[in-house]
Amino acid sequence: MIPANFTYHKASSVKEAIAKAEELGEEAKFMSGGHSLLPMMKLRFATPEHIIDISKIDGLSYIKEEGDVLKIGALTTQTEMEYSELMREKYPIFSDAIKLTADPSVRNVGTLGGNIAHGDAANDQPALMFAMRATIIAEGIDGTKEIPIDEFFHGFYMTALEPTDVLVEIQVPKAKKGSGGAYHKVERKVGDYATAGVAVYLELDDAGVCQEIGIGLTNVSAVPMRVDRAEDLLRGQKITEDLIEQAGVIASEDCEPGSDLRGSEAYKRSLVNTITKRMLNKALERANH
Repeated sequence: MIPANFTYHKASSVKEAIAKAEELGEEAKFMSGGHSLLPMMKLRFATPEHIIDISKIDGLSYIKEEGDVLKIGALTTQTEMEYSELMREKYPIFSDAIKLTADPSVRNVGTLGGNIAHGDAANDQPALMFAMRATIIAEGIDGTKEIPIDEFFHGFYMTALEPTDVLVEIQVPKAKKGSGGAYHKVERKVGDYATAGVAVYLELDDAGVCQEIGIGLTNVSAVPMRVDRAEDLLRGQKITEDLIEQAGVIASEDCEPGSDLRGSEAYKRSLVNTITKRMLNKALERANH
């Protein structure tokens, strides 16, 4: 289908984008790469009257460690993350996800900020944000906001961002010695949205005890979600095969998939169980490497 008519605007700075959004009101939407928003517009699931293109704003594409934090600019593309030496060496969980995201033509323009800001439970990066306990940095008419990822997703395609807020940066804790993460999703065909996906990130102390852990799920609930019960089970423990088995069962119980063309509810719960166990083992392997 063809999107409904809209008026196109281009912003050259964050301040200009915020001012334009304030002027145009709630019928305006920001767009960076467009690979989350445009498909929704073609299906008429989103019908904004105004599009504010922020893709050419300078200074919002970067990957760097500062202090105890990894900072990623919101306009950093999936391809830039894929080929970042820092990401490959210290944060391979991102490489796991990016290689499973659409195809190179999409990854060349699709941005991390857009992937998250869209609020789509089927997108891959939100699960990583839960696993890594990210903080979302946004700028709006009231200044800069720091939004913990657990407070970011409010509902179906709904986030904590106000209509005039521009997501400018994603922050995650810097990788420590003894940390490891992994992501995988099952898809019907290459580049498809996930039937189910799981991200795991954990930190072990010198004795191999799990000090912190995050488990995020993709496309098995109305919003991206964290598996709190499984995290609580594993945190403070030396992770054994028995605990991994229990965590897989908990994840399959706590997710909320619906039956659709990708599979039945029972099938998706079974996938979540299996993928959770595999990603826990892979994250442990990387943490112990």
